[in-house]
Amino acid sequence: MMQENRTTDNLFHGLKGADTANYGINSKGQKITLTPQSLQNGYELDHYHPDFVRMYDGGKMDGADLILGDCGTHCPPDMQFKYVKRSDVKPYFQMAEQYAFGDRMFQSNQGPSYPAHQFIIAATSAPTETSDLFDGEDTFGIPGPAKHSGCGSPPYVFTYLINPLGQENQVAFPCFEHQTLMDLLDNQGLTWRYYTITLDYIWTGPNVISHIYNGKDWANVIASPKQVLKDIAKGHLANVTWAIPTGPSSDHPHGNNGSGPSWIASVVNAVGKSKYWNSTAIIVTWDDWGGWYDHVAPPIINSYEYSFRVPLIVISPYAKTSYISHQTHDFSSIVHFVETVFNLPSLGFGDATSDDLSDCFNFNQKPRAFHTIPAPLSADYFLHQEEKPAADFDDD
Repeated sequence: MMQENRTTDNLFHGLKGADTANYGINSKGQKITLTPQSLQNGYELDHYHPDFVRMYDGGKMDGADLILGDCGTHCPPDMQFKYVKRSDVKPYFQMAEQYAFGDRMFQSNQGPSYPAHQFIIAATSAPTETSDLFDGEDTFGIPGPAKHSGCGSPPYVFTYLINPLGQENQVAFPCFEHQTLMDLLDNQGLTWRYYTITLDYIWTGPNVISHIYNGKDWANVIASPKQVLKDIAKGHLANVTWAIPTGPSSDHPHGNNGSGPSWIASVVNAVGKSKYWNSTAIIVTWDDWGGWYDHVAPPIINSYEYSFRVPLIVISPYAKTSYISHQTHDFSSIVHFVETVFNLPSLGFGDATSDDLSDCFNFNQKPRAFHTIPAPLSADYFLHQEEKPAADFDDD
């Protein structure tokens, strides 16, 4: 399950045992205290690759104040140095405190949502198997929000590619061709589904892969997040599932309605009360840093990997209890985990060098009994909620 645009310092400030900060340093060398705000904060921060470069500042992590926002003349002071009030995200803290939490989970890509959603299905955003380029940004060429992406885009849509020198001086139509985790699953007769809000949106990773978009596997991409709740109830859950939220339930700044923690809890509770609990792992993460301050410098391995920390929660009857993982993870770790569990070969991308989240589990322990995660909104809310099309949601 992948949510939107939060750093570890921003969303899990003060989580016991986790490495979170109370203050940061800006580009002027000033010490800025992190201050609380609502999950529904009302503005968005820039978070493209150039913004990463500014904030990272060669590893000094002192450029957050150089990140711009969409709040115009009404921007709050030190708008990048904020954390979400714990009272707004209680279900997240309850899951993190009961199960495993990673405080060294790094976003794989140094950019926004579109490449991130490619990494969670393939451990890369490269346009081909052998390319030394990465898809670096969201899609462009359309007035207003990025309403189109992937192989079904109009011909004038494009994305920027980043080269080994970190330069974004090439563009490409956003339709690529390489192997994905879905292909490995198909080859072993294993099932998968990708639940999302809109098929041609930047949160829908499979739409960028030509052979998926134009093949029979496209039927496994479901344009309804709440369908995952229905499929759990009917006993139709696939071997591997990706669940992408609606805009209002995504935690995305300047667009969410505060229901994100309840959305995650509703799926966790549905699995926990079902026949699937004793054989399931639920991995929750956030697709990019969203421009928020974070104090931990990422370990850079090339021109585009890694980026800043994002939260990671691992929920399972085999997850270690109240465990804080300090090991380095990234989105490719999720792909590697699935490969390990199902004895699949490596794709040979980021999954070949990432860890597989194994430190978060104890598969020798007796499966833990499930206890309901309390949340303000129940599954019934999401089952009866009108699913807001992502095309109406201003996101990157």
